[in-house]
Formats: sequence, structure tokens, C-alpha cells
Amino acid sequence: MMLQEALSSPERVAVLLDHDAAVYEALATRLRARPADALLTLARGSSDHAAQHLAYLVMARLGRLVTSLPMSLLTLYGARLPAGSLHSFAFSQSGQSPDLVEPTRALRAGGAGTVALVNDTASPLAAAAEFVLPLHAGPERSVAATKSYIAQLVAGARLVAHWQQDAVLQAAVAALPEALARAAAQDWQSALPVLQGASQLFVIGRGPGLAVAQEAALKFKETCGMQAEAFSGAEVQHGPMALVGAGWPVLVLAPRGPAQAGLLDLATRLQARNAHVMLALPEAQRAAAEAAAPGLLTLPLALTGHEDLDALAAVQSFYPLVEALSRARGRNPDQPPYLAKVTKTH
Repeated sequence: MMLQEALSSPERVAVLLDHDAAVYEALATRLRARPADALLTLARGSSDHAAQHLAYLVMARLGRLVTSLPMSLLTLYGARLPAGSLHSFAFSQSGQSPDLVEPTRALRAGGAGTVALVNDTASPLAAAAEFVLPLHAGPERSVAATKSYIAQLVAGARLVAHWQQDAVLQAAVAALPEALARAAAQDWQSALPVLQGASQLFVIGRGPGLAVAQEAALKFKETCGMQAEAFSGAEVQHGPMALVGAGWPVLVLAPRGPAQAGLLDLATRLQARNAHVMLALPEAQRAAAEAAAPGLLTLPLALTGHEDLDALAAVQSFYPLVEALSRARGRNPDQPPYLAKVTKTH
């Protein structure tokens, strides 16, 4: 089911993009009208990684600071926030968790603008928020989220394109179903021999790609039972890199953009230390990367209509790999142990 759902993402994204245009435009108009608002995201797990992707786009493209809210400030510690000057974005597949619903209700009651990016539009979270951006991902039967995560990334990028009134980004978002279909056809199975017997690894990204590196690390944990940690290409060099020696697996996601050159250099240096480096980058760059670092394993990255969206193609190509890895390690990717589809925390 995990594989089927992951591969259905392009068609589900097409449905998302065919709906709710008026809601996106109304919300974008509201956000432009309230430029002094502080911006918050509320999310857990995969949804939090999607929220971080939105935050990165907003900060980089719109120059607005975005804070990931520790929900326990409201649900456990009773903090008093200046809600009238806030705008919050809650991300969820189910919309059921109290630590998303209760803060959204409280913020809205205090005068904040509230948005829910949610798959279940009949959920308590959808009812709590002023604006609802439906994900249109359809029912998810696999515990590990795939298509809903990609839908959250797309919804966030679509909102930013409307918010910024950027016709180029809007066109690239509109073309995502085709780009994701190309990404789903990319073959990353050559990484299986490196990963099948591994017990730990690093996943490295930067810029908009860091949110996907975080999602990949989570999927390695929950579906494969591996200790995977995500780092930015800069942060990993401030201590964690001391762990990387001969045979240590490292997945580096290096899509187009300002961060790519540094990621390629890092991959080359790690390969020189005899780490097992798997470098995902655009097809046109693979031969040069392999020549610069003999023995480097490269994985093909499909391109989208804009470099700020290429990370979405990366995760679309990643999901079939991690699903196959889970099965190769004797696990059931649809039913990870100790996890449930809906997690209710406070």
C-alpha cells in the first residue's frame, strides 16, 4: 500500500491543483494585507517537515520570519501569546491530534489568522481553522505517509506562489503533476545493496531540500528500523561529521540551487574518507560527479519547473526506494511497529 500510495501522488496533486483556487487567492490576499503578523507553523512528524518547507519558501522568497511553535507552550504550559498579531499554519493528514487542534482554536479565538492544510476536511482541525486548504490526497491506508506529505509540500508552494503573485512559480506549481510522474519513474534501487545491511546513516540536504532530508530520515526510521539523522550540509560539519568513517552510509540530496555546489563538494570529501556516499543530483551532472569521486554512487533527480520545487521530485523518487528497502530488511512498510495512522498527543 505504501508504494501504491506514493506512486499515486502525481494524480492526487493534479486533483489538488484543480480545486480551491478561490480559497488560495483569498488567503493570499489576507496575508498580503497583514504584513506585520508573526507567522507560526504547527505540525508533527512528516507534516512538520512539510511545514518547514513552507517556512523556508516564505522566508527566502517573501522575507518573512516563520517560527515552528512548540505546541506544549499552549497545551501544557498555558503561555499567553499575542494572538491578534499572529498567523498560524497547521499541517496534518488526519486533523485529529489535540496538540494541533487546541492551539488552532485558542489562536483563532484570540484574533489570529489560522490556516489548516489537512487531508480530512471533516476533522476537528479543519473545523478549528478559519481557512482550510484541502490536500485531496484521498484515504491513506499505509501508516507511513507519502502522498499526503507530497500534497502538503505542493499546497505550501501553491500558497507561496499566490502570496507572492509570482507567475513563474505559479506555472511551475501547475506543472508539478507531470514533473512528479517523471520523478516516480526514476530508479534509485542501486542504493539497496549499500543500505540493506546498514544500521545507521546520515541524510543531508540544504535549503528547500533539508525538509525532504528530514522526511527521508524519518522514513528510514519508521519503515526500516534504521537510526537515520538528517542534517544540513553545513550543520553536519559542526560535529556530526566526526562519526563518518569508512563504510558509513550517507545519502546526499543535491538538487539545483545555491546550496548545490557545497553539497557536491561535501559528497566528494566524504567519498574520499571511504564513506558509502549516495548522491542524488540531476541526470546531466551525474557523469561529472562520478569522475570527480571514483566509486561515488549517483542517483538521478528529475527536474521540475523551478529549482525551489526540485526537492518535491526528490522525495517522490525516494519513496519507492525506502519501501523496497523495508521489505528487503524483512519488515512491513505498511505497518511499522508501535505506530498508528492517527497519533493523538497533547
